Amino acid sequence: MIRVNLDIMLAKRGMSSLELAEKLGITPANLSILKTNKGKAIRFSTLDALCRILSCSVADILEFIPDEEEA
Repeated sequence: MIRVNLDIMLAKRGMSSLELAEKLGITPANLSILKTNKGKAIRFSTLDALCRILSCSVADILEFIPDEEEA
């Protein structure tokens, strides 16, 4: 499973979800889908923009959590 850690990065940067959505040029609803791990995919351009806006790396935003069967 891939976990999206946007809430953590937003808290570290003192940024609201609304502010991030505006800077990304997406709706708050679409950002919410990403934040709650309900999205099925993310564009590299969106991931690139997230890293630039939040001054972080991809690993700060996305985390791989192995299934219990794999662990």
